Amino acid sequence: MELLLSLAKLSSIMTSQQTDVVIIGGGASGIFTAVIAKETSPTLCVTVLEKSAIFLSKVRVSGGGRCNVTHACFEPAQLIQNYPRGGKELLGCFYRFQPKDTIRWFEKQGVHLKTEKDGRVFPTTDQSQTIIDALLNQACNLGVNLHIRQHIISIFHVEGRFHIQMRDGTTLICKSLVLATGSSPEGHRWANSLGHTIDPPVPSLFTFNVPTSRLCTLSGIAVQNATVALPALCMKQTGPLLITHFGFSGPAVLKLSAWAARPLHALQYRTNVQINWIPHLSLEQLKNRFKILKKEHPSKKLVHLNFCDLPKNLWKILSSPFTDKVLAHLSHSDIEQLSSSLQLDSYQMEGKTTHKEEFVTCGGVTLKEMDFKTMQSKIVPGLFFVGEILNIDGVTGGFNFQNAWTTGYLAGQALEAPT
Repeated sequence: MELLLSLAKLSSIMTSQQTDVVIIGGGASGIFTAVIAKETSPTLCVTVLEKSAIFLSKVRVSGGGRCNVTHACFEPAQLIQNYPRGGKELLGCFYRFQPKDTIRWFEKQGVHLKTEKDGRVFPTTDQSQTIIDALLNQACNLGVNLHIRQHIISIFHVEGRFHIQMRDGTTLICKSLVLATGSSPEGHRWANSLGHTIDPPVPSLFTFNVPTSRLCTLSGIAVQNATVALPALCMKQTGPLLITHFGFSGPAVLKLSAWAARPLHALQYRTNVQINWIPHLSLEQLKNRFKILKKEHPSKKLVHLNFCDLPKNLWKILSSPFTDKVLAHLSHSDIEQLSSSLQLDSYQMEGKTTHKEEFVTCGGVTLKEMDFKTMQSKIVPGLFFVGEILNIDGVTGGFNFQNAWTTGYLAGQALEAPT
C-alpha cells in the first residue's frame, strides 16, 4: 500500500503540461506580449510565469510611483536618439509600434494619459496602479494564464519544443518560449544555455557619488540647465542637474551615465566630472559679461549680482572667494578665475548610486542574433526575447518602457498556435 501511495505521489508531481506559449517574466514586456498575443490570436494558449509574488513590480515604482508610461516623441528617427544601445535596431520597430500607438492602446483600455512639459507621459491619476490594472485586467479578460511564485529549474529545447522544468516537479512543454526576464542573471543564463551570446551587463542610469564635493550641504537644490562632462571620455550632456548629499543626480547626470555606462564601468566609476553652470554663454562671453557689469554696477557686491539666476546658496559657493567683493575691485585675473570656475567646475567621481527597484542595465542578449521584425531568435526557432533582457537600454523619461511595449507588441503579433 505504501509503495502504491508513493508511486501515486511521484506520478502527481512529475506531470507534463502542454501549452502553446510560455512567457517567463511578469513585468511590462512579458505581460504586454501576452496581451498582444491573445488580441492577435484569441485561441492561443498563453501562460505567464513570474518568479516573485507580484506582477509588474517595476511599473509600480517607476516615475516615483506615477509610472512614466512613454515619451511624447513621435518621429522614429528622433526617438532612437534616446537609446545608447539598440537605437539602430529599434528604428524599424518604431515604425510599427511607437509612443503614439502606446498612448492609443492604453486609452482604449480607459486609461487617460497626460504629457508633461518635458515630454514624459503619465496617467492622469498619477498612480502606477492605473497602468497595472489596465494591463492585468486585459490579460484576465483575454484568458491569459497568470502564475506567480514560479521557480524554474531548467529549460531544454528538444525536437522543436521547449521543456521547462519547475521546482515542484511539473514540466511545461510549449512550441514558443518568450524570455522577458529583464536584467535577471537567470534569464541571461537561460538565453546562453539555449545558444545565445550575452553582452556582459553593467549598470546604466545611475547618479554620481562625489564625497569630496563642496556642494553636498546644498542637497535638494536643482539647476534647470547645466552641462555635465566627463573629460576623460570626451562625453557630456546638458539638462537639469540635482545636487544631492552624495554628489550629483538629475536628467543630465542620468543621461550621461547611460551613454557612458560601459567606459565608466571600466574606470570603476572613478574619474573627473566637469560642470558648466552657465552653458548658454561661451567662456569669452561670460568674461565680457562680468566686465560690462563691473562698469555698470561698480559699487555692487558680487554676491548680490547673481545675473545667471542660479540658486542663491549655490551662487555664494560658486562665486567664492570673491563673494564679498564689490565689482569695482574685481581684477582681470579675478574675472578670469571666476569665469573658469563657473564653466569648468571640477569634481572627482568616486562611485555610483542606483535605485534598486528601477535598476537598468547596459548589456544582455546580443542584438545581431535577433530578428527585429518578430523579436524571434535567429538561432533557436520559437524562442523570443522582449524588453531589457536584450542589449537595449534607453535614457530616463519613459524610453525603457517604450522598448518593452514595442518589442512586446512585435513578439505578440508573431506568436502563433502550433498547427
